[in-house]
Amino acid sequence: MGRRPVVARICSRNEADEALADYLDRRGYDVRFAHEEWSAMALLGADDVDVALVDLRLGGLSGTDLLRKFSGSGTTAFVMIGTNSEPVDRILALELGAADFLDAPVVPRELASRLNRLLARRGRPIGDLVTLENSSVDMRAALVMRNSGEEEQLSPGQIALLRLFVGNPGRVLGREDIMAAAPAESFDAFDRSVDSRIVRLRRKLDTESIVTVRGAGYRFDPPV
Repeated sequence: MGRRPVVARICSRNEADEALADYLDRRGYDVRFAHEEWSAMALLGADDVDVALVDLRLGGLSGTDLLRKFSGSGTTAFVMIGTNSEPVDRILALELGAADFLDAPVVPRELASRLNRLLARRGRPIGDLVTLENSSVDMRAALVMRNSGEEEQLSPGQIALLRLFVGNPGRVLGREDIMAAAPAESFDAFDRSVDSRIVRLRRKLDTESIVTVRGAGYRFDPPV
């Protein structure tokens, strides 16, 4: 799997950032905090940070000053976060080399999507996203993200089942194929019906892309 991408969160202490760090951790990131100037300097100087999420205003320390000092000097991409920021703040940050600019409060799912795209452009893609009609699934985090904004975890068995379908688009998979590649979990031991597992997976993903082929099995038709 390799090293998890490192995100340096440089900000004042607050509970919202702890929740944000927990969300990013579940999405496969290694989040490290710096709340003082010395710790920010040490963290950014370590040269193993992939993305720095930096508040524009940090009390005695300016996020713009950090951007001036470290942007372009290594492999770290800077994403600046402003509160009630003016257009000139965005322009200056981008001119100084920031890769992106967000306004607070940050929406965790939006931030994760931006980080994914940013790292993909830099050759460090993270996650394994499957897009369906009414949801997206982060396969690495085993997380269903519905278009309504709700999120729900998938079990290891459900992820194995979805990987099997996604890896064989358009192919009819018999029940024996499914049981061999994605065995039922222990809590399913009392009910080894593949049909029941498929029904539960469809319901959780809110999808009709897993099609029943009568008398043969199931087929995954990726949504257009």
